[in-house]
Amino acid sequence: MGAIIGYVRVSTEEQQTGAQRHAIESRYKVDRWFSDDAVSGATKAARRGGFSSLMSYIREGDTLVVNAIDRLGRDTVDVLETVERLHAEGVAVVSIREGFELGTPVGKAMLTMLAAIAELERSNIKARQMAGILKARAEGRRLGREKVIDDRAVAEWRWTNNETITRTAQHFRISVPSVKRAWRRAREEGWLKTDASQAG
Repeated sequence: MGAIIGYVRVSTEEQQTGAQRHAIESRYKVDRWFSDDAVSGATKAARRGGFSSLMSYIREGDTLVVNAIDRLGRDTVDVLETVERLHAEGVAVVSIREGFELGTPVGKAMLTMLAAIAELERSNIKARQMAGILKARAEGRRLGREKVIDDRAVAEWRWTNNETITRTAQHFRISVPSVKRAWRRAREEGWLKTDASQAG
């Protein structure tokens, strides 16, 4: 028989984990405790110190018990991924408040509901991202990857045309610091035919 693992979390330093522990201990004899104190539920489970240690410790056949499903997190997508990962590793997940146990029909039904909510959240995130992209385009802001700059081409164009740094930046549609960097590299690495040094 596997171990009973208790996990508790509070979001602020003013809060205490005592009530959560008591609720769990009233139903289960816990073999090992893990906690995250003053850690927001918005923080991904994998980035919490206590939960990360729990994931390293827990084994197939163990049961993870929380007082409420929101102790695992407040991001539905993250909670679903966490529960699915535990399930894949053969770990049962029990939430006392919701009566959520992954291995039971009711637990599986709740997991299905959780998945539906998570999918809705993913869709909402994509919709917000698209709205942001459309707004940026409407405002004339550039999107996508940062432009790849050919330092040698920039330096040689400036040298050949005897142009200033500012004019070169405008020609290539890059920043002044980028032109300065290209020019410095050209002189250091000897790309130019002569040691020209136009004023910028």
